[in-house]
Amino acid sequence: MLSEPESLVSLKRIEIVIHEESLDDLLDLFREADVQGYTIIRKVGGFGSTGERNQDDFIMEQYNDLLVLVCEESQAEKLVTMLHPKLKVFGGLCLVSDCQRVY
Repeated sequence: MLSEPESLVSLKRIEIVIHEESLDDLLDLFREADVQGYTIIRKVGGFGSTGERNQDDFIMEQYNDLLVLVCEESQAEKLVTMLHPKLKVFGGLCLVSDCQRVY
């Protein structure tokens, strides 16, 4: 149990799974939205709408990348508004959830 609520700040957590070929376009969008402080995890695997993505497959190199960031709600709204039409073009998955950061 967290005993000191003043050490917690409520934020939004955004997770984006995107094909690696679209990563540069997404990072351009981040710059345009003035997003800073994100993490990129390259070559993630899984199974989704495009089928299986196996990060250990050396024959069929079709990788996804995962980006994770936390930001204030206003920044999240701005990013999601800009990202929504782009996801329709280059595909991907975007999840937004509430989180708390410990200071």
